[in-house]
Amino acid sequence: MVIPSHTQVAIIGAGPSGLLLGSLLAREGIDAVILEQRTPDYVLGRIRAGVLEQTTVELLERAGVADRLHREGLPHEGFDLCFGGARHRIDLKRLTRGKQVVVYGQTEVTRDLMDHRQGLGLPTVYEAEQVSLHGFDGTKPVVRYMHQGQPRELSCDFIAGCDGFHGASRASVPASALTQHERVYPFGWLGVLSRTPPVAHELIYSNHERGFALCSMRSHNLSRYYVQCSLQDQVEQWSDEAFWDELRVRLDPAAAQALVTGPSIEKSIAPLRSFVTEPMRFGRLFLAGDAAHIVPPTGAKGLNLAASDVHYLSSALIEHYRQGSDHGIEHYSARCLARVWKASRFSWWFTSLMHRFPQSELSGGAMGYRLQQAELEYLAQSEAAQTVMAENYVGLPF
Repeated sequence: MVIPSHTQVAIIGAGPSGLLLGSLLAREGIDAVILEQRTPDYVLGRIRAGVLEQTTVELLERAGVADRLHREGLPHEGFDLCFGGARHRIDLKRLTRGKQVVVYGQTEVTRDLMDHRQGLGLPTVYEAEQVSLHGFDGTKPVVRYMHQGQPRELSCDFIAGCDGFHGASRASVPASALTQHERVYPFGWLGVLSRTPPVAHELIYSNHERGFALCSMRSHNLSRYYVQCSLQDQVEQWSDEAFWDELRVRLDPAAAQALVTGPSIEKSIAPLRSFVTEPMRFGRLFLAGDAAHIVPPTGAKGLNLAASDVHYLSSALIEHYRQGSDHGIEHYSARCLARVWKASRFSWWFTSLMHRFPQSELSGGAMGYRLQQAELEYLAQSEAAQTVMAENYVGLPF
């Protein structure tokens, strides 16, 4: 592959947001080069979210990469809230007039986008090291990097920073230009992936006095389960047997009895945080996805928020090149952040509702647990409350 030295859009990061942006631009004849620090196998090895909002599915359809998703994805018309030893179904389709979500792993989304890009012969540079961004506050941005031991330079019209929380894009912005909001939650999620049938055909979110649990899946034969754990816990402390025993305790009796266990094929602990950077545009540099915001995984908003950023960014760039208008570029940050803050609020609320907090926290201890139970009971009885939850869960409109 010949690596170009100039492109219209330099995309930093070959995760789903960068790859999706590249696909949407390619369909409009807009050139883009993607630079990725890691190898393709490393990118595909990231175990992430698996619930896609309807708007995300529609965006993947527009990019031309939804065929396998429609064949293998699992449409879900609802999910269960479990508390007090019983489950209560949230009927997404009925409450939102026909909307639903699709369970399809982020790894599979990334694989589809990678294969699509490779099939079109579009340039992606993996193992691009020491990436640095320059000149984005002017009219001639440049990205410098090392590849195979050689220094390289990519000039461009715009830079899309899709390289995640620890990437070079946000770090290239002067600290004085950023306003950053963050909350770190006092617990983590211990997750297990197993080649076992899911315990239920829809997700189960469980609030238990011992802590939160989630029963999810990637396919009919691949399950993903989580239990709330201490941030001081180490994966090595948790045997498979200990995990399954703890999960059973936090489920209702029917689910606990139906649970099929097996050896874990992946096990990890993820900390939870809420994080938002404002603004999301700095001259000709745009931040998208985890480079600009992080949400706790409760409610599965991370990948979907990245997709909404890509929707706004691709539309703005297409408008620039096809219509000669910078209206979308000028309003990119405000449009993204309006949706980001609403999704962040929902993720914070759902996290606060379902997890046990330390006594020292405002929502912790016996008082906090009883307040959670009261709100869950209200949700189970109020269609109005369920509708608000369902509308946020399936995804707010662009």
